[in-house]
Amino acid sequence: MAKRNVTVRMKADHEYEAVNAQGNVVQIDMYDPQDKKAQSPMDMLLSALGSCASVDAVLMMKKKRKTVTDFIVEVEGNRNEGVPSYYTDIHLKFILISPDAKEEEFAKVVALSVEKYCSVASSLKSTITFSSEVRTA
Repeated sequence: MAKRNVTVRMKADHEYEAVNAQGNVVQIDMYDPQDKKAQSPMDMLLSALGSCASVDAVLMMKKKRKTVTDFIVEVEGNRNEGVPSYYTDIHLKFILISPDAKEEEFAKVVALSVEKYCSVASSLKSTITFSSEVRTA
């Protein structure tokens, strides 16, 4: 079993810093939107899910010898009204900018990436849905 660790340290009442074993630092804050300087833990969860699912999708498209001009994933989460206010549903919208990719093959790659390869998705109890779109420019 592969073990990972991160150390989180308080910097101020609503500010934290997370450092992984390699020394990479992430700033975190829980300020109101107008005062934000960093992502909240719940923002980071969406970011982790989106980036985790993206890596394999891009690699699979490149393995299929498709041009990846740009790649975007928009992640939207709906949170529970009560406490804790966890994500009940998360939707990922994958957008591939490519002159030679086909919608059908990209949709298959996205499904594999989210449902099979993404460790973050597998770690969540939220309902995760996704859609995909290929644009030429």
